[in-house]
Amino acid sequence: MKSKLLIKIPKTFALIFDKGDEVTATLLQFAKANQLKASYFTAIGALSDATLGFFERERKDYKRIEIEEQVEVMSLFGNIAQDESGQYKLHAHVVIGKRDGSAHGGHLLKAHVWPTLEMFLTETFETLQRKIDEETNLALIAIEQ
Repeated sequence: MKSKLLIKIPKTFALIFDKGDEVTATLLQFAKANQLKASYFTAIGALSDATLGFFERERKDYKRIEIEEQVEVMSLFGNIAQDESGQYKLHAHVVIGKRDGSAHGGHLLKAHVWPTLEMFLTETFETLQRKIDEETNLALIAIEQ
């Protein structure tokens, strides 16, 4: 992946993923390497495969939806924040289009870029933290009042 700082305050980066990059791991590595406080992003491009997730309330877990074909990224957006242990966590939603024009969407769990993914990522001024929500077992952004 290549990156370029576009705006210094707040920091806004253009992230251009390389062929074969795994999106979620590469993005989390970038956040860690750049010690981002918290950030939000949007992207378009194409993928050779993707694993989407649909949260099943009863199970408190994601139903995995495997897409094993070339797809267009119609919309990818989300945020990154650290959990209580300082680990970066990604929350991303994606809509992908298949060659027949059908669309599928959900949480982005895993995907490989082909041939490109063009992302704009902006760091926030303040740090945000995720905490485990007891009811859902999800790491949700906690804002203290």
